[in-house]
Amino acid sequence: MISVLVFALYLFERVFLALLVARALFSWFVQPGSYSSIGKSFEWLIRITEPIVSPCRALLDKAGLRTGMLDFSVFLAMILVTAVCRLLAAGLLRLA
Repeated sequence: MISVLVFALYLFERVFLALLVARALFSWFVQPGSYSSIGKSFEWLIRITEPIVSPCRALLDKAGLRTGMLDFSVFLAMILVTAVCRLLAAGLLRLA
């Protein structure tokens, strides 16, 4: 049972990291709000990842790390998602 939960955490981590990478890449080439299918896909990516990225952006702003046009909040979100998933997996494996 615990191995299933650990695998689910691993799967969540990989899928969410892929969504964050896609969001970062789309942000270079696609404008949100465009009427194309790519623009709508980008809006969907923003809606899915924003609950994690927004607190990271606020944390960077609070720390005074404003980087102008570069937004490191997606990178920070990647680090935090990976760290939390790995800590949870390690905790679950200790219970086994």
